[in-house]
Amino acid sequence: MGKSVSAQFQTLRDHNDCALIPFITAGDPDLATTADALRALDRAGASLIELGVPYSDPLADGPVIQAAATRALERGVTLDAVLELVAEVSPELSAHIVLFTYYNPILNRGVEQFLRDIYQAGARGLVVPDLPLEEMEVLLRPAQEIGIEVTLLVAPTTPKERIVAIAKQCQGFIYLVSVTGVTGMRRQIESRVQDLLQELRTVTDKPIGVGFGVSSPEQAAQLKAWGADGVIVGSAFVKRLAPGGVLEVENFCQQLKTALS
Repeated sequence: MGKSVSAQFQTLRDHNDCALIPFITAGDPDLATTADALRALDRAGASLIELGVPYSDPLADGPVIQAAATRALERGVTLDAVLELVAEVSPELSAHIVLFTYYNPILNRGVEQFLRDIYQAGARGLVVPDLPLEEMEVLLRPAQEIGIEVTLLVAPTTPKERIVAIAKQCQGFIYLVSVTGVTGMRRQIESRVQDLLQELRTVTDKPIGVGFGVSSPEQAAQLKAWGADGVIVGSAFVKRLAPGGVLEVENFCQQLKTALS
């Protein structure tokens, strides 16, 4: 657990490996299953694990992840419960936990308090999809001091000068959103992603993870071939976890890992 998210990426780069980053929603179907799923994803070769904090108005999420967050909230899953879970499980994992949360829960707790709490629990990265670049400074500076790396998102519609500004501010890795719209499974990856990856490479040497819409081993392999440093898979995991349980999630993770090897 000593390494930072960016150091983890550097190790993978040194071995010419591509990071596999599964996403699951904390508390769906319940917190005990989330804990088992985190361990299973770690066993199956996840490089980092993105853990979604359930939120009532998840703007960036598609129907699968929205429904998971709603189910978790209906069961009374709170931020404190998620942090207790992370504190319990993270010492057992070799994969770092990156928390995915909207800005409101951070604001409610107070930025520095929130960052200290998630660091103490064992998280090492943070994704906040609804905080624009212009307002990021309030989070980035204290995060750097505390030891949390904040990942920023780049969309297919982001203009080049803004991409440059985002890449400069980003910590950990850059999250390249592969589609215009919300998360969810798609049959194919837009070829525009290959151009976006090349464009990003001209402005930054920071690692780039691609997510939103990735749902099969073939798509993961395609993204690696196009030069992605990491592949983020969310809805496809969340969809498997509720009905199929931990074993199905572990098997799927292994298939993705094999495709990226």
